[in-house]
Amino acid sequence: MNVIICPGMHEIELTKSFVSGLSDFNSDIFSCWSSVKILIYLGNNLKTLSAFHILNFLFEKIEDMKSPIIFIAFSAGVVGGLQAAYLWQFLGGRVKAFIAIDGWGVPLFGNFPIHTISHDYFTHQSLLRIRGGNNNFYAQPAVEHLEIWRSPQSVRGWWVNPNLTTKSTKTYLTVSEFLHMLLKHYEKISPENQLGKRE
Repeated sequence: MNVIICPGMHEIELTKSFVSGLSDFNSDIFSCWSSVKILIYLGNNLKTLSAFHILNFLFEKIEDMKSPIIFIAFSAGVVGGLQAAYLWQFLGGRVKAFIAIDGWGVPLFGNFPIHTISHDYFTHQSLLRIRGGNNNFYAQPAVEHLEIWRSPQSVRGWWVNPNLTTKSTKTYLTVSEFLHMLLKHYEKISPENQLGKRE
């Protein structure tokens, strides 16, 4: 399985901090899965929005289009990342899930599971009104937009609807923990049994 990270329009140090923050949460967060490959798209400026450039990056890095991909995109990177996910799937690739971090204003629809991570409750609610869905996250207390990308290991909040078969609808955890949970889930499941799969 491949995980592609699509940053927004910001300094590269923030993306390095994001990846480091995931590792700080658990040193084995990625290395425990020998089958997982982490790819970081570092297009700058308008290339962040370009599905064409992201798609070219995928063709350069991924040998087998049938190898499943999870996208993690932030801010403006959600625009290019989501379009690239559509195109990758259209061309015969497998998209297991798309995780949009603070992608406010982007129509988040697709025939693959989409999860959102928001820096505050207002953004979370706004996205729910647009697309609905479950297994999303919002920071509580609210943080600045860039903070959720800079420090996923320390931003805490609510995972909404973690298990629709129980009475519990929210769990308090960090962004890193939420992402770790999603990635572990998708690494081990078959396409027929996806968390948050759209009907």
